[in-house]
Amino acid sequence: MVIQIINLTHSDVFKKYSSRYKIYRDVYQPGLYGLEIRNVPKQLASVVQKIVLHENEICYKSENVVNNLDLFIPGAIWNFKELSRRILSGGDEELGYKITNIIKNYEEYDLKSYKIGGKDFNFSLCYTMGILNVTPDSFSDGGLYINEIDAVNHAINMIDAGADIIDIGGESTRPGALPVEEKEELERVIPVIKKIIELKPDAIISVDTNKSKVASEALKCGAKIINDISGFTFDPNIINIVKKYDAGIIIMHIKGSPNNMQQNPFYDDAVAEIFDHLYKQTTKAVKNGIKNIFIDPGIGFGKRFEDNIEIIRRLEDFKCLGYPIVIGVSRKAFLGKIIDADVNQRDIATAIMETAAVKAGARIIRTHNIQIGTQVKKILNQLH
Repeated sequence: MVIQIINLTHSDVFKKYSSRYKIYRDVYQPGLYGLEIRNVPKQLASVVQKIVLHENEICYKSENVVNNLDLFIPGAIWNFKELSRRILSGGDEELGYKITNIIKNYEEYDLKSYKIGGKDFNFSLCYTMGILNVTPDSFSDGGLYINEIDAVNHAINMIDAGADIIDIGGESTRPGALPVEEKEELERVIPVIKKIIELKPDAIISVDTNKSKVASEALKCGAKIINDISGFTFDPNIINIVKKYDAGIIIMHIKGSPNNMQQNPFYDDAVAEIFDHLYKQTTKAVKNGIKNIFIDPGIGFGKRFEDNIEIIRRLEDFKCLGYPIVIGVSRKAFLGKIIDADVNQRDIATAIMETAAVKAGARIIRTHNIQIGTQVKKILNQLH
């Protein structure tokens, strides 16, 4: 079972769930939420429905599901708290505790904090992650920092400009990109990591890789976070490497691989599908003893234009997973489509979309222009 709290304030979101669950009553109102319990065994679904209906509340169920059902309960957060108590006492303890935990994750999202390296991250605030691509073919800055000296200098400049984390990638993940051999990726990133740590011993370095060997060597050299676009689905051993070095991990969603991800991606419900993937992979990480977990819905990674927009608008619906949200919109194609500008003219649009993302729940903005990103961070943190 997967449980999600959904903000129904946006009328189009309410209409989507109304259509799915055949909600014909006029129950829409500002501040309305939905508690969706997906993939519930039929017998348990019947128990939950009885508990809800006994209190004269509403519980909808999906149709045409062979073995399991999806349940949808509209209400306020306090309604869901009361429901969890009733389920605990008269229904199913496991489900009751799961609902309680989801509510706690949602309500205490801004109280989350991590200590990474020597730095405290308090996620009532937002932080910046500076992008450093040591590749010849990344979509925005491919080739600019393939030289070790240029890469290190750029990293130092970003740190001095206010970057909280430097995210180093040795393999392009732009649409259509082909995989890079492990040896080549290691030769690109490891010397850069070593030199940055030599010059800035307190630097917090993340490595953008989906290969366990690269992850292992990077963490051995002083990196603190692994940023895996596949959420350790391409190379499951990454989870063991992260555990071994007590590192942080960013678990991202991607549909397909970089080579084919933009070849007609399709979702019945993008937010639900991404949420389910992140729930599954974060659960694995927790069971393996990993503590500092981040999630990333993967803007542009197997997503249509409308999917990217919906994800940003509904970032709040990922908060109940309980992990800080990383968002990477920097200079991406969907921004170019909105403002009709090429990749080098998208920094203002990037800052605006990053601001919207932080207001909706993002806590780390992964960005190319760290000077502008730092301004976004400072202003939003002043207003928090």
